[in-house]
Amino acid sequence: MDHDMSNMATSTMTSVMNMATATASAVSSAASATSTAAAAAGGMGMSMGGSSSSNACKISMLWNWTTINSCFIARSWHVHTKGGFAGTCIGVVLMGITVELVRRVQRELDRHLLAKWLARQRELNPNAVLAAADSDASKSGSFITKILPTTPSRALAGGYYHPSVFEQALRAFLYLLQYAGAYFIMLLAMYYNGYVIICIFIGGYIGNFIFGGDSFKNAAGQGTIETQKTCCC
Repeated sequence: MDHDMSNMATSTMTSVMNMATATASAVSSAASATSTAAAAAGGMGMSMGGSSSSNACKISMLWNWTTINSCFIARSWHVHTKGGFAGTCIGVVLMGITVELVRRVQRELDRHLLAKWLARQRELNPNAVLAAADSDASKSGSFITKILPTTPSRALAGGYYHPSVFEQALRAFLYLLQYAGAYFIMLLAMYYNGYVIICIFIGGYIGNFIFGGDSFKNAAGQGTIETQKTCCC
């Protein structure tokens, strides 16, 4: 009987030790899983806000002046040197200038198409545009100011110009270039890099300074203003 009691005690002790070992193993596994998840979450956070690695991208959703290791739009646009960041700034300025250039090209194309249409209408009916110009005279003041040639809406008794399918496709393509350029500029601005945003402003200013002085041209590309004095009646 003493032998049986001894065997039971030994069996009980073995079971208790096995349970303790299993519990310790489960606790260790849970701790390991928790540390792995925390490390993964920390890695995700560092990938968004900058990593402890000296060569990782530094991206911030707040205003910043980061130069080295700044990244824009794609992984391949990773700035490693000051010279590379200077090239990025120059590229942003040129992008803003290019958008204004394309806008100018579209305006010039519209003027060219409209002037060609007006010339064709003059050949078909040379008196129509002149009559419209004369009818533009206002008798409400002592001076009459006329801009020649007249706008197409008044030419040929209210005729309007409609671009062909090819002409409109070309105009739409130029608009697409403007739209895409403005969209990429907006994406660059969302990185809140002070240098890049300043370069965006500089590019828009230079582009408009060079290509934005055509707003005073009339539809046919001429700036002739004829002023004559009349009597009040």
